Amino acid sequence: MNQWLESLAPQAVWRQFRVLCDIPRPSFHEKALRDYLFNWAQTLGLKPYIDTAGNLIIYKAATVGMEDRETVVLQGHLDMVAQKESDSNHNFETDPIHTYEKEGWVHAKGTTLGADNGIGVAAILAVLESQEIAHGPIEAVFTIEEETSLRGAAQLEEGILKGKRMLNLDSEDRGDVYIGCAGGIDINVSHRFASEVNHQFDTAFKVTISGLKGGHSGLDINKGLANANVLLVRLLNSLGAELDFGLSELNGGTLRNAIARDAFAVLQVQSSDSSKLQTWFSEQAQIIQTEFADTDPNLAISLQQSNTAAHLPASVQNHLIQAMLCAPNGVHRMSPTLQGVVETSCNFGVIRLHEENDSMSFSGCLLVRSLVDSQTEYLANVAKAPFALIGCEVLLENGYPGWKPEPESTLLKQFDAVHQEVMGFTPTVKVIHAGLECGIIGAKYPGMEMVSFGPNIRGAHSPSERMEISSVGEFWEILVALLAKTPKTDAA
Repeated sequence: MNQWLESLAPQAVWRQFRVLCDIPRPSFHEKALRDYLFNWAQTLGLKPYIDTAGNLIIYKAATVGMEDRETVVLQGHLDMVAQKESDSNHNFETDPIHTYEKEGWVHAKGTTLGADNGIGVAAILAVLESQEIAHGPIEAVFTIEEETSLRGAAQLEEGILKGKRMLNLDSEDRGDVYIGCAGGIDINVSHRFASEVNHQFDTAFKVTISGLKGGHSGLDINKGLANANVLLVRLLNSLGAELDFGLSELNGGTLRNAIARDAFAVLQVQSSDSSKLQTWFSEQAQIIQTEFADTDPNLAISLQQSNTAAHLPASVQNHLIQAMLCAPNGVHRMSPTLQGVVETSCNFGVIRLHEENDSMSFSGCLLVRSLVDSQTEYLANVAKAPFALIGCEVLLENGYPGWKPEPESTLLKQFDAVHQEVMGFTPTVKVIHAGLECGIIGAKYPGMEMVSFGPNIRGAHSPSERMEISSVGEFWEILVALLAKTPKTDAA
């Protein structure tokens, strides 16, 4: 179904991108793709290696006449974010991504496209396959589980890379080059609460929030987009002042690094309050839809009857709702030194509550990002506090450092020159509010110079993800030109 991609230029890159669309590769399920690429590399006479963490490294010797050049590390991640429309039956573990073109952009039908970071990986594969591109020695690093925890980069085997220049191909803006990124940490919350059945609550309703745009919890965090989890908690908190209800189920968001697009709750109420509940939700829906009319015009809040079930005791329920209400979400602080750049933020990515073994099982996940590691720690503790106060277990996990900018690096100066030559203008140098793997790899290999660049990708981490076709060609030209102009080693 993706054969049409091979008609696009540059064909070598799009042919590889088709492979990535055809082989399922959500986080934690990269093995099929990794094994395919391992065998593919062997057939080309390259040297593939799988490290102790499960990352794939492919070594390629320099082309003739380039043996005296510096080794270049080309880096991307194999996994993709698995997000789909609520009415999609797509299985990310078994089904290929179904792509199509619209107005010069590649889209996927009802799912994330996987351009993040599939196009970067495809470009690296095209370089490895080519017999014509001039380059020095190459170390191609394909990491796993970048989208969930950055585990691949965090556990990258030490001592397997010799290169001191790294091109990270995991950025999403044509004309920009990134030289720094935010660090981050996950806040994972869990607890088992008592359950009860109040027989006065003889009617149940399911409230659903849907139609939100969602997006990347770093790149899109400053766009004022609605978060379904936050809206749902807001409604539950306000409802408590209007009537008594029992909360028996919560389900919102799917990933800690994606702005929640959908959420629902199941409420137990007295039948005599049904009419009041319906009127109240109708009024609240209009208020919230008006608030987010510009950013989320398709936001919908619906109410339908459900089945009665066990629920949280009233005091426990109030404490949990208030704890969630206090959880930070959105931009916490803008950078005082980098104009227009988010310094610190938090995304309330996932909430779950359901009955399990005669109790109510609760879990949640938030992701804090910051350009300043001390601010990451601070806001993570702010997020932890309300849940800890009500007795939840709260773990701060999967922390990773930021990537400190080096605006005077020789690699950046060379990138500027090549970009001017290829594009006709110098790139905009930026720091990204997202978790690129550069900071983690740089900590393992001190002294490595790095830049990150890529084509135009919009809506990453959501089913609206799309990639501009023309910008892929420009991205490829810059990469090829950079490799051809890799400087000689000091020894040479």
